Amino acid sequence: MKYAMSLVLLITVANVSAADWPQFHGPNRDNKSTDTGLLKEWPEGGPKRIWEVTGIGQGYSTVSIVGKLIYTTGSVNGSCVITALDMNGKKVWTHGNGEAWGKSYPGTRSTPTIDDELLYHLSGIGNLVCLKPNDGEVVWSTDIMQAFGGRNIMWGLAESPLVTGDKVICTPGGEKVSMVAFNKKSGKLLWKCTGAGDKPGYASAILVDHKGLKQIVTAMSESIIGVRASDGKLLWRYPHKVYADENITTPIFKDGFLIVSGCVKKGTTSLKLNVSGDSCSVSQHWHNRELDNKQGGIVLVDGRLYGYAESFNRSTPWMCVDFKSGKSVSKSAPVKSSYKYKNGCLTYADGMFYLYADNGQMVLTKATDEGFVTTGYLKIKDPGKRPTWAHPVVFGRRLYIRYGDKLGAYNVSAE
Repeated sequence: MKYAMSLVLLITVANVSAADWPQFHGPNRDNKSTDTGLLKEWPEGGPKRIWEVTGIGQGYSTVSIVGKLIYTTGSVNGSCVITALDMNGKKVWTHGNGEAWGKSYPGTRSTPTIDDELLYHLSGIGNLVCLKPNDGEVVWSTDIMQAFGGRNIMWGLAESPLVTGDKVICTPGGEKVSMVAFNKKSGKLLWKCTGAGDKPGYASAILVDHKGLKQIVTAMSESIIGVRASDGKLLWRYPHKVYADENITTPIFKDGFLIVSGCVKKGTTSLKLNVSGDSCSVSQHWHNRELDNKQGGIVLVDGRLYGYAESFNRSTPWMCVDFKSGKSVSKSAPVKSSYKYKNGCLTYADGMFYLYADNGQMVLTKATDEGFVTTGYLKIKDPGKRPTWAHPVVFGRRLYIRYGDKLGAYNVSAE
């Protein structure tokens, strides 16, 4: 059901290119922006806000940006609503995707994925919809929970769909069917992955291409799995039990190794991929118990891993770990989170890290061997009553920050 159409049906959306931010964590799902010419220090009070839009709904979804449109989701009067904005923060269209997640921590989680002039979104209760991104017209939709015996999790589905080739990937986490692939244009089922047995995790999947074998890697409720991208065969399952099944952090892949992390002192683990033809197994390479990332994500830059360690609370939670050895390099506290949630998220652009705490405070920092050095500070004036868990995005020399039912755009250009 369409909620509003306004103004700009004349806007067209170009094919996704390297100059876009088309999905959760960007083109490569590595949470690193290719922007250059950005401020290395912020003026007092933080970068200038260009605009703030309200009424996008409650949620923890971040933004996707393709062409001249910005996409996000929120819960409006109990409905899951996808919103497209222009570069001035004006609403172009909104479209409902069924009922929103309304139980514990109500609001949306998933971020829209745009590929080949189509948009995909998965709601917290399992509605997968494909829309035309220029006007929100429905192309196809399906309820993955009903269709595949899916089992929802304590805080609702949070996966942002992955598109690879002609496939769009989702994880219903049924007793029999773990993951599914649809034809991205028609919605026809292409394959089903069976055998994992776990419920879904909260993470979003990544595509791994190693030694000629393409596989989909994601976190389930109690494991990390690798699925052959061509036909959905379960290649391997690595047990990864964390507190309350909170497998949230999106895996990272580089040079034959996977990085996975879990909260409540689960820590961070490096897994070696052992590929042989069309098969693969994994073995533990190293384990660092200190970096127990919950939901803020980890970023790999220049051979080092950066993220928020939940177990260090408000003392020195922002950590750096060596990618090859797994040894802790530094701990620091450039911005402190709330006492209640103890969480922070981050993104990276032009040599700088943007650290965002769960209470609406953000800092611009540079990483050193001793820890993060702060060069700018921004406090959101009215971040709302709920924790600010949406991951920030730097794109087009702007910083996008989501808080409650608001989205702010800030000028971080050095020019």
